[in-house]
Amino acid sequence: MATENVTEIENQRVSRWKGKLFVALSFGATIIGIVTLGILLTYVAVDAIGWLDWQFLTSATSRFPEEAGIYPALVGSVFLILLIAFISFPVGVGAAIYLEEYAPDTRLVRAIQVNISNLAGVPSVVYGILGLALFIQLLNIEYGTLIVAALTVSLLILPIVIISAQEAIRSVPDSLRQASYGMGATKWQTIRNVVLPRALPGILTGTILALGRAIGETAPLVMIGVPATIYSVPSSLTSKFTAMPMQIFAWVDLPSDAFQHGVMAAGVITLLVVLLTMNSIAILIRNKYQKQS
Repeated sequence: MATENVTEIENQRVSRWKGKLFVALSFGATIIGIVTLGILLTYVAVDAIGWLDWQFLTSATSRFPEEAGIYPALVGSVFLILLIAFISFPVGVGAAIYLEEYAPDTRLVRAIQVNISNLAGVPSVVYGILGLALFIQLLNIEYGTLIVAALTVSLLILPIVIISAQEAIRSVPDSLRQASYGMGATKWQTIRNVVLPRALPGILTGTILALGRAIGETAPLVMIGVPATIYSVPSSLTSKFTAMPMQIFAWVDLPSDAFQHGVMAAGVITLLVVLLTMNSIAILIRNKYQKQS
């Protein structure tokens, strides 16, 4: 008995030591990452000085770096991310509700769950090939259009939205569901009035992370033929468009140092500002619902 107690104490010490070591390594890695990111952002911001101005934000690109702008790509990225959110959010949340609340615990449903988890780790270029085959080759939608890009990138982030929504729905206590049923509410009334309001902050958190990934994706856009440079903003869902990552990629490929450093850096800062603004708005909406729930 004494030996068993000593062994248990030693195991607890080893577990505490491993936990402290993991926390220390995680903290160190986080600090290193933050410092490295700060250095890179400082370097980019210094290059962007003198290039990031109102003319850059309101003009189309040009073969002259002093006249180059990001306006068509900026508008294209905003339209794209809004359309992606409009497609992926209801589909992802709807799929999560069905899988968590309605789907039976069968082998097929478990296989679907495993496949959704696996799809979340598939490289983005594979989704570009899927969009090319499905939407352009099979459905005969013109390549490089806004709707094709939105559908393709929506497929990319849909597994992330579904998984995060499932976790948020699963975190709602069953006692709240049982109390709702005890008051005579139907299953859908319970989901709509009890489960979703309390799961919405978690759902929005996952959606924010997914949209943050979507706005910076380039590989799927290359595969479906999105132009790297365009001089007008999209006027409809079937219009050709470009996005900020594509335009930045085009500037880096030019031989001029002014494009590769100054104009490119201004584009990167613009992309970061749009991303942070989008995330800030989404976080404010999430916090609002979190307080209400």
